[in-house]
Amino acid sequence: MASRRIVVVDDEYVISRSLSFIFEKEGYKCFVANDGEMALEVIRREKPELVFLDIGMPKMNGYQVCKAIRRDQELKDIYIIMLTAMGQDVDQKASLEAGANEYMLKPFNPRLLREHVAELLENGFGNQQIHV
Repeated sequence: MASRRIVVVDDEYVISRSLSFIFEKEGYKCFVANDGEMALEVIRREKPELVFLDIGMPKMNGYQVCKAIRRDQELKDIYIIMLTAMGQDVDQKASLEAGANEYMLKPFNPRLLREHVAELLENGFGNQQIHV
């Protein structure tokens, strides 16, 4: 079976590298984008099962990227987790309204994140609304 694909989109180098390290260590293929436009290019090329998407980024914000993914017939079923330091209820609501499946706050617990991703990718996505 081919490796599962994950795209991490974050303009903070430490966050994107940390996440990609965690996922690659678990055997997943991980691709990184540092802004919204690059994110769409990578997502269209790699067609991942899972995307971690920061909200506040240059060129296109996470909400715009999420909406673009949902409008694209080839990408619309990708599971999207918004990853952000913005912890207000309005941010969570806007993320879900943009089409995200989940909303996760930074900083994150690497062990819980690893377990959650394994569960999502191995057992199917269903209608998960877990916040790590």
